[in-house]
Amino acid sequence: MVSFQGYFEGGKFFPMEAVTIPDRKRTIVTVLDEEITNTKHAAAWRKFLEEIATSDEEIPTHFDRVSFNREVDL
Repeated sequence: MVSFQGYFEGGKFFPMEAVTIPDRKRTIVTVLDEEITNTKHAAAWRKFLEEIATSDEEIPTHFDRVSFNREVDL
């Protein structure tokens, strides 16, 4: 048996880490009395993904590799 921490918002479960749950496994959902208040990053990611989904711009299928650790001249 394994447990995942996360929170519900808008009828959806958002895990605190990436999880994979195999199909057709019996599950138990326990709702705690503790409220999660630090969902700022999750909300920002949801807004970002929604904006991409509603954009009329073409999304490239390939992006050039980027290294944020190297210095560049601008």
